[in-house]
Amino acid sequence: MRASQFFIATQKEAPQEAELASHRLMLRAGFIKRLGSGLYTWMPLGLRVLRKVEAVVRDEMNKAGALELLMPAVQPKELWEETGRWAVFGPQMLKINDRHEREFCFGPTHEEVITDIARREIKSYKQLPLNFYQVQTKFRDEIRPRFGVMRAREFMMKDAYSFHTNLASLEQTYARMFQAYSNVFTRLGLEFRAVRADTGAIGGDGSHEFHVLADSGEDGLAYCPNSDYAANVELAEALAPSTPRAAASEEMKLVETPKQTTCEAVAELLGVSLQRTVKSIALMANDKFYLLLLRGDHSLNEIKVGKLEGLADFRFATPEEVRANLNDCPPGFIGPVKVGANVTVIADRTVATMSDFICGANQPKLHLSGVNFGRDLPEPSLVADIRNVIDGDASPDGKGVLALCRGIEVGHIFQLRTKYAQAMNATYLDEQGQTQVMEMGCYGIGVSRIVGAAIEQGNDERGIVFPTSLAPFQVAIAPIGMDKSDAVKEAATKLYNDLLAAGVDVLLDDRGERPGVMFAEMELIGIPHRIVIGDRGLKENQVEYQARTSTEAQLIPLDEVFGFITNTLR
Repeated sequence: MRASQFFIATQKEAPQEAELASHRLMLRAGFIKRLGSGLYTWMPLGLRVLRKVEAVVRDEMNKAGALELLMPAVQPKELWEETGRWAVFGPQMLKINDRHEREFCFGPTHEEVITDIARREIKSYKQLPLNFYQVQTKFRDEIRPRFGVMRAREFMMKDAYSFHTNLASLEQTYARMFQAYSNVFTRLGLEFRAVRADTGAIGGDGSHEFHVLADSGEDGLAYCPNSDYAANVELAEALAPSTPRAAASEEMKLVETPKQTTCEAVAELLGVSLQRTVKSIALMANDKFYLLLLRGDHSLNEIKVGKLEGLADFRFATPEEVRANLNDCPPGFIGPVKVGANVTVIADRTVATMSDFICGANQPKLHLSGVNFGRDLPEPSLVADIRNVIDGDASPDGKGVLALCRGIEVGHIFQLRTKYAQAMNATYLDEQGQTQVMEMGCYGIGVSRIVGAAIEQGNDERGIVFPTSLAPFQVAIAPIGMDKSDAVKEAATKLYNDLLAAGVDVLLDDRGERPGVMFAEMELIGIPHRIVIGDRGLKENQVEYQARTSTEAQLIPLDEVFGFITNTLR
């Protein structure tokens, strides 16, 4: 592509509201233009990157045996009512009415639509298994769209859905899709991790997320450096301490804490480690009052709590509910000692092994020290894993300790099992002619999100640092004085034509810009390889080559540069 025939619209500055590096750089590089809140036009330069992601995704899906189709973006209310999701999906769903006042939504996902196709078209076990996929625009009405394409309201997604006669068949396809996803992110040159995950609103059983690793990632990931264990922090199990509870060695006593309402403040006042304190968290569920106990330096895992019996729809108690159930004590001083029969106490596994700990006294401006289970308060009603793991926790697979990192979720696969097929009566006839419900899998990749995630992972003070497989152009030719020198024009044009003929994605900057302008734009938009051709170098039959990630350029003989570039790309 000649730059004079392309559209390059870079900017020196990004809007102040652009918080993430990817958002700032995509705007500055002219990849996207904002239309409205969470709505972006993909400009020619950005679209080249997006299409490269799509091409790799399609190739790996096809290799995995999936069949491409394209479903409507607008979906009728009736389908969503069959699964009960019309009322519960939430305000993220954009609902619309047609001229006849019939209700529709702009599809945030397509489980209902594909299940409707399956129940109409699949009749016999002989037709299964089948795996359909599409690459399509989705819409989710985010309450606060931000971070550019990372959390836009309209986005490009690849979603796939598989149908099976039994769980074993589903597990085989699930494994193929896991490998296909790994292949996609490897081919795109991204550093990523696949982690076990919660199934969330989609439902089903087994689930894995694929995360591009980046410090700006919204998701916390736990992994074991000594094994292949990895999980989202929401799901990672915090094992019980291996050492049993020590015997009590202190008497329980009241301590004055006039202004100290947090474990950190209490520990500082008493001159003890935060690990000796216990925080009490008050919840309500089904009109029952619960007190959850965590070690002072640990944080509550709401996903784990919601999976406990009776706590699926829990909420945090109001100050009034706290006072009503804990002797009129205000939050900040509450604890598990001498609570009434109306209070259910649930202790984290770590707390259950603590002795001589410090907690609220259920009296204003007071805490208790030297507290012990069995002596000062009953054993908890339930001991459960209700916290987030931390660095150094034992790995659940027993092969070392956990480390934490941040990730950007770009893919998620689920074993849906029969959740949607049962609700929508998607059945087939088995070998005995008996009606059976289909097993299902679901597999999503955020195609447009990958572009933002790749930039979050690869950028520097000069701009975007793309892997070659993702860059809008693989090679840029920067001729100095091309409009004034026939020798430069001839050498640049010949190299450009030779690279094009070899299938290289090359940009020739023939606009006559100054070297500094050309170099800055090529670095900003993330072109991995740059060749500079000028009269001075040509007099010695040399050109200058510099990789985007290098700080120094190197001289290459003119007659060797074609082979050098093609070998480097290969």
